[in-house]
Amino acid sequence: MRSEEAPLGRAPNEARRPSTIYDVATAAGVSHQTVSRFLKGYEGIRPETRARVVRALEALDYRPNLTARSLKSGRSHRIAAFTHEASEVGPSRIAEGASAAAREAGYVLDLVFVDMSSPRAIEESLALLSRQAFAGVLAVASSDTMLSALAEVDFGVPVQLETEAENQSSFSETAITALVEHLAALGHRRLLHMAGPPSWSAARGRQHAYETATARWGIEDSGVLHGDWSAGSGYRAIAELGELPSATGVVAANDQMALGAMLALKERGLRIPDDVSVVGVDDIPEAAYFDPPLTTVRNDFDGTGRMAVRRLIARIEHAEPPTQTPIGAQVVVRRSCATPPPIP
Repeated sequence: MRSEEAPLGRAPNEARRPSTIYDVATAAGVSHQTVSRFLKGYEGIRPETRARVVRALEALDYRPNLTARSLKSGRSHRIAAFTHEASEVGPSRIAEGASAAAREAGYVLDLVFVDMSSPRAIEESLALLSRQAFAGVLAVASSDTMLSALAEVDFGVPVQLETEAENQSSFSETAITALVEHLAALGHRRLLHMAGPPSWSAARGRQHAYETATARWGIEDSGVLHGDWSAGSGYRAIAELGELPSATGVVAANDQMALGAMLALKERGLRIPDDVSVVGVDDIPEAAYFDPPLTTVRNDFDGTGRMAVRRLIARIEHAEPPTQTPIGAQVVVRRSCATPPPIP
């Protein structure tokens, strides 16, 4: 058997021949059945074996012959992923994880980004998808408009619907609860919530979690402001207030709105965190470089996308669905929070 440290690759006379799973199996020192199970997303492979297979796939630049597979099996190996416009951090990163998992399982993921504010754009995209030969459809949907449109379409193939209301409600609850508890432990007793658009299930879930957590801790709710998940909307929500509430902390439903709110608060003469603390949700890569760096809750977007595709492929292939680990909340504490100033 090939040792794990042995160099991976093919002989010079094989340089032009596309790699097969047998080449990958030989390079990784495993059976071709193990490689096949890995490509189908099977979870019961030992970590060290999985690592050898990944190294072999990368070294040999393995690309599944989807055309041959489709002709042999009589079915497509394309998956359509229907989601929000790419400017939204969460959906785009979920799509990245979904694409990687599909590729590892021998499928191609076709991404379709749409404007959630345009019912016509949603309907046109759905009509286009319904005419294509896909093995399945993954829909990452959080807006009521998108969910309503999806309910009217029969794709004729398995559909995996991913919404925070269905699969991430526990994340909203644990994330917002953890943030409120963190602020309460610092001594905050008056908080303001920066919520997402009411037509999104994720926004409603996070607002509900905020209201439940503040009531549980006996914290005064200084109100709810609504944005559209963008930094600009967070900025405007604070900048356009006639009078700032006396809250000592702002709980934003995502990091981008927190960023906008922080700038507006500073322009109105408040220091962060000396006068007011700000927290967000998602831990986007830029959160550590806000001024000051943002306390937030890490969201496993990549894992969410990968799990969604694995669940869909299990339905396509009539296999047992993978086990989903409950989503926890990891608070990343940075310098945007502090003990609140005395309330007059």
